[in-house]
Amino acid sequence: MEVFVLILKFVFAAFFAFAGIMHFIKPKLFKHFIPKPFPKTLVNYVIGVIEFSLGIGLLFPKTVQQAAIGIFILMILFLPIHIWDVTRERPAIGSKKLAIIRIPLQFVLMYFAYLIYLQQVLIIA
Repeated sequence: MEVFVLILKFVFAAFFAFAGIMHFIKPKLFKHFIPKPFPKTLVNYVIGVIEFSLGIGLLFPKTVQQAAIGIFILMILFLPIHIWDVTRERPAIGSKKLAIIRIPLQFVLMYFAYLIYLQQVLIIA
């Protein structure tokens, strides 16, 4: 299990750091995920910084716990956006089927973030 969680940690670190960078390189890619009442540019850049910081935070022993919890919370915050995306006539990325698949996938990713957090708690204890 330790090896699996270590692999998860590096995969999550790479994914979140990359996603954070992409918010700055290709901001138009994310604009469809941001609901209309929100300031799209500001939200996009703030989320980019948060995602990048959380991804990098997984690489340092002193910040792994906080980064894993941060990712878990971020995914909880993104869940309503994924649900909203399913209700749209044209989902932000892909088909309706893909939008529906993203919801249970979100829960799997939340569980993986929890495993990373838990592994770090057990190391400290």
